[in-house]
Amino acid sequence: MKLSILLLTLSGALFSSFAQAEEKKPNVLFIALDDLNDWIGCLGGHPQTITPNLDRLAESGLLFTNAHCAAPACNASRTAIFTGRSPHRSGVYTNAQKLRDVLPDDVLLSKHFSNNGYWSTGSGKMLHYFIDAQSWDDYYPKRETEMPIPDTLYPETRPLNLPKAGPWQYIETDWGPLETSDEKFGGDYTVSQYVGDYLSKEHEKPFFLACGIYRPHEPWFVPAKYFEKFPLESIQLPPGYRSDDLEDVPALGQKVAHNRYFPHIQKHDQWKQGVQSYLASIHFADAMLGRVLDALEKGPNSDNTIVVLWSDHGWHLGEKEHWQKYTGWRQCTRVPLMMKVPASLSAALPEGTPVGVKCNQPASLLSLYPTLVELCGLPAMDQCDGESLLPLLKDATLPTPPAATYLDDAKSLSLSGENWRYIRYGDGTEELYDIVNDPYEWKNLAQSAEHRDELETLKSFLPKTMVPKPPVKVKDLPSLRWVQVTEASDVPPSKPDGNLMRLVFVNERSMELIINRVGEDGTLETKGKVEGNAEQELKGRPGSVWVITTLDKKLVGYFRAGDRAAKGVIK
Repeated sequence: MKLSILLLTLSGALFSSFAQAEEKKPNVLFIALDDLNDWIGCLGGHPQTITPNLDRLAESGLLFTNAHCAAPACNASRTAIFTGRSPHRSGVYTNAQKLRDVLPDDVLLSKHFSNNGYWSTGSGKMLHYFIDAQSWDDYYPKRETEMPIPDTLYPETRPLNLPKAGPWQYIETDWGPLETSDEKFGGDYTVSQYVGDYLSKEHEKPFFLACGIYRPHEPWFVPAKYFEKFPLESIQLPPGYRSDDLEDVPALGQKVAHNRYFPHIQKHDQWKQGVQSYLASIHFADAMLGRVLDALEKGPNSDNTIVVLWSDHGWHLGEKEHWQKYTGWRQCTRVPLMMKVPASLSAALPEGTPVGVKCNQPASLLSLYPTLVELCGLPAMDQCDGESLLPLLKDATLPTPPAATYLDDAKSLSLSGENWRYIRYGDGTEELYDIVNDPYEWKNLAQSAEHRDELETLKSFLPKTMVPKPPVKVKDLPSLRWVQVTEASDVPPSKPDGNLMRLVFVNERSMELIINRVGEDGTLETKGKVEGNAEQELKGRPGSVWVITTLDKKLVGYFRAGDRAAKGVIK
């Protein structure tokens, strides 16, 4: 009798132990690097890059060599990742849109984990310059600030190396070494410190821990020691550059490519300096990643944490005569993506990810939400448009459909298959590339009868519809500086330079006012009226000056348009 009681007790204890082990959820370390293309050692994008920590993470798990963003812009890409919604269904295509204006009720990835027993926290940029406080249990800087990037050291006088060509130019397009330490530089160092400290401790709850490393996002200022490995005289220009690369590209593609930055950089002989600074910024970001990986490996969470690393989109440094992002070419859509799942951690993948394996099948960042939900045994979310990557984590050779990347006109997109890439513009013009034999996309084969089958196969994956892009709400437009004046001599002339853009004048006064555009010679041209406590929308160019007057032509003040759509609030 006593023996049977003892056996029952032991059996109950063992069952309880197994049940507790089964209930224990994997931790998640979710790492983002900003604007990082394939210039890392394990992807071979540039021969001079130095990324030992990215490479060691890739070697410890599964590296996706054919991963692509859902959109080539920070906000749209990150919105797709954190909501699981494709841009062509959510309507979020651009940086100017606000996630919560378009998708007010969506449950973000971090919140879904928090709703299911996890502690969601993090530091650094995960969403586009906001935190979305409701979606996290904690954050650094404090989630209530809605500013995810810790204080970062920048030069007192800017621009430092690349002169500003005009009002159209983004002020952050600048670079150079800073004589400072990592700690004093702040920014990503502070992020790595917060994340590393968290990883070094045991926690009662499983955690979803976000690590947003901002570099190599512009401006490319990092401590000088990261420049030392890249002497300017030894810098190699991008291997994907070719001077005649746009000759077989449709007109709309050429328009996307020609955004003025690259000619300006060449004019000032700053191309090599830009490449050097991007490489140095990647080297710095890699070092900050190393701090995080070291903390994980040395701490108590090494064997029970899933690690996912991604970049939101790539970056051009002269390829296709383009500088920046926003294109459908591979240089911009292809991103680093790597995953490490320890063995015996996830019931969905008990063997864990294979070590040092490369997956060449197409993969979309849109799949991260459903993949992590499945790996951690959370309820599936109907809002997710992407397919889980779990089958590829089990067998990296399984065929997958092309990964789609949607451009900001809400009409154009690219499709990335295993061996072929296709770009379709809003006017129906096309590009087709054999990326096995032409990885830099130098030869457009869309008009080749020989490759008609490949073209039609990729076209069969085109979405039947794409939701239109909703306009940005006036409250979310950046504000122009309001300058009150009473004398005409205090009003500067316009120096317009750039494309027409949206300008909204918001009259906070009770009286009707007149909106005048200032000419380059200082003369005023009336462009409209705005009622008291009302709004008036007009079109203007970067650098244009807008004077507000009363009905009897008395000066009230003026605005100068910047490099993007904005509102001018008349106070």
